[in-house]
Amino acid sequence: MLAAVLALGCTPARDTFVRGDIITAPVPERFSVCHGHGCRWLDTVGLTPEQWLEVRRLFEPPAPDAAAERRRIATAVAYLERLSGARTGTAGDLAMTRFDRTGPDQLDCIDESTNTTTYLRLLESGGLLRHHAVAPRATRGLFIGRWPHTTAVIREIPGATAYAVDSWFHPNGAAPEILPLEVWRDGWRPGP
Repeated sequence: MLAAVLALGCTPARDTFVRGDIITAPVPERFSVCHGHGCRWLDTVGLTPEQWLEVRRLFEPPAPDAAAERRRIATAVAYLERLSGARTGTAGDLAMTRFDRTGPDQLDCIDESTNTTTYLRLLESGGLLRHHAVAPRATRGLFIGRWPHTTAVIREIPGATAYAVDSWFHPNGAAPEILPLEVWRDGWRPGP
């Protein structure tokens, strides 16, 4: 079973990014987008000035607290995913991993968590996050009898409460689930 999981690209998150050619300091005009399961395909895309302005407007005025900022993060990640999907051919990405659909138009949790981390870094480097910092991705399940699953992570500041930012549960462009990382690690899934 482990060999099958590794072959599908669902390796545990060891680093923030899974490939050496991913843009690690993304800017709105140029950033990487993974797709095709396990970041098999990698495209470089960018936003127009108008699109980046739309992202910035989501954070104006600045969020009054961390909970409000997490809601804005979810909206921004969904918007960036829709824009990227239109550019990379992944606009039709289905929710979760479909083993009967593994082409370049689909994303698994490695693709989703890597892309979401990139989007979060765009927000952070753009000065839009005041209550959170981007953290390395996290993986659950490999050693406790479940399929491995990886997510992007943010940490609330001040303090150290970590939150999973998981877009894998939904189709392209839907808001990611943002919940305490410890709850997510326990196998959390959205309700029916």
